[in-house]
Amino acid sequence: MVVLLINMNTDKKTENKTSGNFLVELENKLVEISTKLPKLPDSIGEFFVKYGPYVMIFGLVVGVLGLLTSFGMMATILPLAQTANPVYGYRYGSLYSITSLISLVSMVFAAIAIPGLLKRAKSAWNLMFYASLVTTISYLLTMNLGSLVIGTAINWYILFQIMRSIGRP
Repeated sequence: MVVLLINMNTDKKTENKTSGNFLVELENKLVEISTKLPKLPDSIGEFFVKYGPYVMIFGLVVGVLGLLTSFGMMATILPLAQTANPVYGYRYGSLYSITSLISLVSMVFAAIAIPGLLKRAKSAWNLMFYASLVTTISYLLTMNLGSLVIGTAINWYILFQIMRSIGRP
């Protein structure tokens, strides 16, 4: 029994290393792909790095207001939709709830990243990368294939192009 517990602990450590390695491998693969794409001019990259956090602050304020509105609408409309047609209310209501919560998680990552982005820290860039991954998962869950392909491609293109400007003060 002790051997079994030791093996279980070893498997958990391996699992944690594997999930961490997956993100590192994904980032490295995307860096490799981004080096083959046309480069943004340095002035545009600097513009994103310099003014991007301020645009994100505005976007977060508007996004939080929109999210609060959607939660309020959901609380009002969902019971009515379930009364009219339980299948419709369950299917679309739960999907709407899940995507709203995923949006909240993405906004939290972005909000935590803002102070680091103002300091041009690589850790803040990592948080923005995680926020983009959460958004990509949201697109997958909702089967929003246009946003999945086009939105994720544009997001990652800009994100990986400005990564080289992050290190410069």
